[in-house]
Amino acid sequence: MLRPQDTPTRERRSLAGLWSFRLDPALVGADEQWFGGPLEHAREMPVPASYNDILVGTEGRDHVGNAWYQTTTRVPRGWAGQRVVLRFDSATHAATVWVDGTEVVRHVGGYTPFEADITELVTPGDEVRVTVAVNNELTFQTIPPGVVHETPNGRRQQYFHDFFNYAGLARSVWLCAIPQTRVEDITVTTDVRGSDGVVAYAVEIAGDDEHTVEVVLHDADGVEVGRSQGAAGEIVVPDAHLWAPGDGYLHVAQVEVRSTAGELLDQYAQTVGIRTVEVRGTEFLINGAPFHFTGFGRHEDTPVRGKGHDDAFLVHDMELMRWIGANSFRTSHYPYAEEVYDYADRLGLVVIDEVAAVGQNMGLAGGIFGGQNYTTFSPETINDVSREAHAQAIRELVARDKNHPSVVLWSIANEPESDTDAARAYFEPLFTLTRELDPSRPVGFVNVMLAPHGACKVSELGDVVMLNRYYGWYVNTGDLEAAETAWRAELEQWATDGKPIIITEYGADTVAGVHSLTPQPWSEEYQVAYLEMNHRVFDSVPAVVGEQVWNFADFATASASVFRVDGNKKGVFTRDRRPKAAAHALRRRWNRDA
Repeated sequence: MLRPQDTPTRERRSLAGLWSFRLDPALVGADEQWFGGPLEHAREMPVPASYNDILVGTEGRDHVGNAWYQTTTRVPRGWAGQRVVLRFDSATHAATVWVDGTEVVRHVGGYTPFEADITELVTPGDEVRVTVAVNNELTFQTIPPGVVHETPNGRRQQYFHDFFNYAGLARSVWLCAIPQTRVEDITVTTDVRGSDGVVAYAVEIAGDDEHTVEVVLHDADGVEVGRSQGAAGEIVVPDAHLWAPGDGYLHVAQVEVRSTAGELLDQYAQTVGIRTVEVRGTEFLINGAPFHFTGFGRHEDTPVRGKGHDDAFLVHDMELMRWIGANSFRTSHYPYAEEVYDYADRLGLVVIDEVAAVGQNMGLAGGIFGGQNYTTFSPETINDVSREAHAQAIRELVARDKNHPSVVLWSIANEPESDTDAARAYFEPLFTLTRELDPSRPVGFVNVMLAPHGACKVSELGDVVMLNRYYGWYVNTGDLEAAETAWRAELEQWATDGKPIIITEYGADTVAGVHSLTPQPWSEEYQVAYLEMNHRVFDSVPAVVGEQVWNFADFATASASVFRVDGNKKGVFTRDRRPKAAAHALRRRWNRDA
């Protein structure tokens, strides 16, 4: 699905601003047809933003059910004859949309875009009313999973991931004008042959007009470096400037659709980073050169906004990443806003792109949240219906992010149960699907300590090994000497698999300002000593090709967690982005001249 864009043939209008808003915990809004007119008993709510922390008290934090949004906008008069499309960059976790009382689209999945053709329902020059019911409920058939409990005090949502279940319209909403005969999709893959770059493309066209397709490739200065005729083809760029880590060099492929008489029907500009990605033995290669991941698992999480996208935080966070020497991050544990990937493309930051499959491990959830005895994979819990929802989430992830050069690896799950035959049966088709959707990138999942080497039945399906480990924190707490011995022993076992190993999580909760002469858990000194211990282990195992600290910044978690004091404190920055001592220690390691 192509992002909205302004071109000679396309136009977009942002619907950001204050929308009418009303919570619907009893789920009566649809039956009472709240979509049929102005939303009654409403307050105002900013879009984009999560609603949970904007409201005061527990009303938004504890809400389970629908949240209704409504706005009016005017369709520009100049859009007559165009296809008018309403697009949502996300709605967490499901949405139903009405235009002037007519339902136009439903979507399940909280982190990928969806759209509706509303051409027949609107008149250019007139106002249109848009109403959205956003549902935040999680079940065993959603990605991520959860359970809704009916209690004497109302409905309560239990979920199995260790970050707050923010909800709402957290990303942009657009009204777009698109030609009737149009570019529907573009797929770009790149290769390097000697000093030449190779750009292979496939363009999908929709509409009834007879047409021709031409693709013109420009370099970053706007100079044409090649062109090709037809909906599929290949452009060779002599002495190409490659996209590389730290060098986000982008070409632009201008796709033009013309009538047989030569009239421009549609034009779309697709950025292209020419680069290769390959796993060879225990090496992860970008442009044929070994790459070592340094960076973080992160969250879309800021005060007040929750998961609401904010360009100011995007730029500031990336500046902090560059300052500290990070060259990569994982979109833990869901696809991020598309603006993040665009910016990573331009900066040359490397991305592990993760689908929202987190919490699929009842053994781990029982240890964290307690009080449950669910079986992870069963006809009553995570089942074939769940797997199809998971597969659809992967399809939408790959369809959205396939052309980003920054994305070098697909992660199809975080810390699932992976030591059972049921887990193997669940995940094997998902690995196959991901490779069918995109043969150009490696695929993996993130393994948790409950499935150590020799016990995990899913790791052999991946092209890389990704490990989350907390020796010295959740195990060997406070005993870094014992932690170092145990961690090195396990890591040396994983190295025998002959695959690259990326440590996708390691970290220790730390309260900023807590100090200790003898490093003690929760102190800044312990966090530094903990990281240094991990780094000694990594440096002793050649198969380790990456280290991503958990976490970039402190983040919000479920308020009911008694072992989370004001959220998860494993950040090397506080939630408002102040550095802890660990940030300076990492900067010294990742910037040798710092």
